[in-house]
Amino acid sequence: MKRICVFCGARDGRAPAYLEAARALGTAIAENGIELVYGGGGRGMMGAVADAAIAARGRVVGVIPRDLFQREFLHRGLAELRAVDGMLERKSLMAELSDGFISLPGGIGTMDELFEMWTWTQLGIHDKPSVLLNVDGYYDSMVAFLDEMTAAGYLAPDQRALLRVAGTVDEALCGLQSAAAPGGVRTG
Repeated sequence: MKRICVFCGARDGRAPAYLEAARALGTAIAENGIELVYGGGGRGMMGAVADAAIAARGRVVGVIPRDLFQREFLHRGLAELRAVDGMLERKSLMAELSDGFISLPGGIGTMDELFEMWTWTQLGIHDKPSVLLNVDGYYDSMVAFLDEMTAAGYLAPDQRALLRVAGTVDEALCGLQSAAAPGGVRTG
């Protein structure tokens, strides 16, 4: 795995554990010699994950729509910043550049990115794994709902299995590595 895309919020969130996880993930990605691809913002969770990767001497690539330059306070210390015309182009380029995806806590933009990449895997558009990093139980309700969707027959078990859930940074990285191994991800 050469590049990991991280989806996360442009805000800090209320729990200190969220920013701690973002910093730990950025550091771990860089220390494993993997490039970070993310949304290009310089504050909140986005800024924390990028700053940590840079501090650990990692290479960081940001992808940001031009209309978000001011709103997300784009990061000025990146190895590469790609400006795109909109969110659809952002997601497409992030997917193209990355070998897998990890979602930290975030808002509706994070949800959009997470579900789009998971859907693309399910549809066979790509075979790149997705891991939900469930920091401090942030995604517990969503995971329960996904399991309910599966129990209700709206989400096939093999499709549900395409989105791995991890409780720690190490579990998230291991989840991506094992899913990316030959035979680790199946589309269906």
